[in-house]
Amino acid sequence: MSRLDELLNFADTVKGFMPRLEGLALHDHARDVARARPGGTWLEIGSWCGKSAVYLGAAAETSNCLLYSLDHHHGSEENQRGWAYFDESLVDAHDGRLNTLPFFQRTIAVAQLERTVVALVGHSELVAAHFAQPLDLLFIDGGHARDVAWRDYERWTPKVTMGGTLLIHDVFEDPRDGGRPPYEIYLDARDSGRFVDVASEGSLRVLRRVA
Repeated sequence: MSRLDELLNFADTVKGFMPRLEGLALHDHARDVARARPGGTWLEIGSWCGKSAVYLGAAAETSNCLLYSLDHHHGSEENQRGWAYFDESLVDAHDGRLNTLPFFQRTIAVAQLERTVVALVGHSELVAAHFAQPLDLLFIDGGHARDVAWRDYERWTPKVTMGGTLLIHDVFEDPRDGGRPPYEIYLDARDSGRFVDVASEGSLRVLRRVA
């Protein structure tokens, strides 16, 4: 079995909320970026336990791209106790809070991606204010609360290079299928004239910066 097959199969075993077809599409579009822009800088917002980082990292390592994976690792609103996506196994016994960082670190270590995927632990808006590196790829998959999603979008999309790739997850046109903020930021990116649609797979949207 090839290294790529091993990584993509391993990604299926990692805790997370990304269907396989969407994960494979995420990888394929990232692989296109890696081929076109070797050695580039990528960033994902929302690490959770590292599932999407494996899909992206498998593409990044093929051409020495570096993926920064950004998360405060205490979960979004929908991940907290009493909500549908709460997972007791992710609670830190010392302080009672969710803490996905150890799980993320273990995922990246087992995948042998520690020289390709770098964890950024902190709040998105704080890191964005001090992050000057242009991005060839930006994947937005953080919190879905309106203020959180829009803050991620507004702080990070200006850092995407001309011709760079923007991917947004959990974009649902029908509000019965999921929250509205990811759909709203996708519409804004598309309608702003700064980005154009490239492709979609399930709730994953792929855009390219053109202005």
